[in-house]
Amino acid sequence: MTAEGSDVIVVGVDGSAGGAAALRWTLSEARVSGREVVALRAWTVDPVADPEWATTRAKGEAEARCRWRAEQAVAQVLDGADPVPVRVEAVEGAPGPALVRAARNAAMLVVGSHGHGRLLRLLVGSVSAHCLRESRCPVVVVPARTAEEQGPVPDSDVARTYQLGPLL
Repeated sequence: MTAEGSDVIVVGVDGSAGGAAALRWTLSEARVSGREVVALRAWTVDPVADPEWATTRAKGEAEARCRWRAEQAVAQVLDGADPVPVRVEAVEGAPGPALVRAARNAAMLVVGSHGHGRLLRLLVGSVSAHCLRESRCPVVVVPARTAEEQGPVPDSDVARTYQLGPLL
């Protein structure tokens, strides 16, 4: 899967609060800009830990389950909101590299911040840090929000969003 042209915004959805906040921000941006949203969830299989998962059938089941989870995350955030064009994708691979590959021709890449770890990861998670380092398109890192703050992203949250271009 690749995002074609500047009319697409790729957003990582992983079921976390940060992923939900990123998706809400992306949908709001898509409404304003008229762009299509590609909601992407990555999955991996460790064939050493579970050799049965190395089969094509098992990988197909893992991809279907991953796609279903991404669809559920999108449906939950879209519930009651004005619809925007959203395409849900599930790809095999580590989340950071999968997002960067998918967004190589996109207008922007949006990810949620988990805030785990040290140094840069005090502000962003490891996937966010990877995307900031490796992406060729602008990257928006949206801070996670609490359950009480669900719903449209207010302007005050957009102001706190980290928006960086490619780091060369």
